[in-house]
Amino acid sequence: MPHYTPLIATIVAGFTASFIMGAVAMRLRVSPIAGYLLAGVIVGPFTPGFVADSNIANELAEIGVILLMFGVGLHFSLKDLLAVRRIAVPGAIVQIATATLLGMGLAWALGWDMLAGFVFGLALSVASTVVLLRALQARNLIETERGRIAVGWLIVEDLAMVLALVLLPVLAGVAGRGGGGGSGTSAIVTPFLITFLKVGTFLAVMLIVGRRIIPAALHWVVHTGSRELFRLAVLAIALGVAAGSAYVFDVSFALGAFFAGMILGETPLSRRATEETLPLRDAFAVLFFVSVGMLFDPRVVIEQPLPLLGAVLIIVVGKSLAAYVIVRAFGHDDERAVTVAASLAQIGEFSFILASLGTGLGLLPEAGRDLILAGAIFSIFLNPFIFSFFVRKRDPAEDEAAAPAPAAERPHVVLVGYGRVGRMLAEGLRAQGKPLILIEDDADRIEAARAAGVDCVQGNGVDKRVLEAAGIARAGGLLIAVPEGFEGGAIAEKARALRPGLRIIARAHSEDEVAHLEKLGVRQVVMGERALADRMLTLIGAAPA
Repeated sequence: MPHYTPLIATIVAGFTASFIMGAVAMRLRVSPIAGYLLAGVIVGPFTPGFVADSNIANELAEIGVILLMFGVGLHFSLKDLLAVRRIAVPGAIVQIATATLLGMGLAWALGWDMLAGFVFGLALSVASTVVLLRALQARNLIETERGRIAVGWLIVEDLAMVLALVLLPVLAGVAGRGGGGGSGTSAIVTPFLITFLKVGTFLAVMLIVGRRIIPAALHWVVHTGSRELFRLAVLAIALGVAAGSAYVFDVSFALGAFFAGMILGETPLSRRATEETLPLRDAFAVLFFVSVGMLFDPRVVIEQPLPLLGAVLIIVVGKSLAAYVIVRAFGHDDERAVTVAASLAQIGEFSFILASLGTGLGLLPEAGRDLILAGAIFSIFLNPFIFSFFVRKRDPAEDEAAAPAPAAERPHVVLVGYGRVGRMLAEGLRAQGKPLILIEDDADRIEAARAAGVDCVQGNGVDKRVLEAAGIARAGGLLIAVPEGFEGGAIAEKARALRPGLRIIARAHSEDEVAHLEKLGVRQVVMGERALADRMLTLIGAAPA
């Protein structure tokens, strides 16, 4: 068989270039998304050297879009939105409208028609979920009031973009029939009515049938005990519902995947579904960003510097200033307004989807797509610096999750991780009456721990500030319950630097992880398989002959 195929070459080139450029971006303290986009530029047709197959890249990008939207649906939280609905809903709508009008103004100045300006402005109005969450997490702001407003604001933006993905093809159809005869009103109204009927039917099927079949199917798979089958079931649901929604109801892949994720996110198995599919979702998301980068012509930076500057100013200044004014108008303080404004000073995945869809439908010129991609790269690169300059780090006094002082006078135990092992450890420590502070970076697990009465600090245990917030300096011991031994080693190193001589107990899954932890000075390492074997030998030895 031939050793070269376009599919393999495209995947290898995409992953290799993404790894190199993503690592460079991380080194520069920039979101790796900027690196993935530049990787696409490197393997794209507008730069010298190897050129990946654009058709194959686009097919892979479609899978990336489906899995990205499935992930958005999995993480969609109606509760988080309702908690800040009074500011997030009207604020996001007004901000989207403002940015869209600014984009339409720039498009008008460039001589584009109104529909092109509308798509262009809409693409500039929506921030990247990934970039926003990483920026807030880096400054430990997710659990603060200003962080919750920013996240709720983004949820509204995402919902608006999902609606836009449904309506843009209808707008393209209406615009394409402009020269035909007949009633102008019916030519416009009829396609919208047909689309809303199709979408309404799809939603009814998903909410009435899907909410019963999807959870039941997953529960059946869980009871088979096969992790591999569960992973396949989740992927089949994501891809199957997306494809079915497109072929049966004529709605977008993105909408189908979003609702599949949203329904699955309501079930108790959502966490496991998220964990099992995350590696594949991340891989295809990278290929999606690479395919987007391949569409970007770097010559736009030289040939259209002023339009590019205008697009970047709309993203970084225009819509952020609008968000700042809106938040202040609703009576919130300057700090919350600045945090929300800085969070939105970038664009990302939805912008790329809109740009590609608009270009494919003939609504947006390729020059507009290039400006959107260039604006995304520049804004993602600038966002960390904007945050560092304008946004203050979390003050423990403003956050309910800041390190609570244990009630007991004796030193408390710091527990890192609230998965299956961490949950049992927390229950055991509380049963023994030992004071405990949990470190966990997952919001749902934090909520579950607090419901169980556990004092929590949200964040990554590798972060020095998080360890300090958990009171590591006065702790009597550290239990590292995260499943990855090498990550546990990094946590142990940071903890020992803050408190030399601290007793640390960690878990591991392999001899290599045990050796790594012991090399770092962790003398008590529990390897799951070894502990199981010891316990089983003890039981067989104690059993009657």
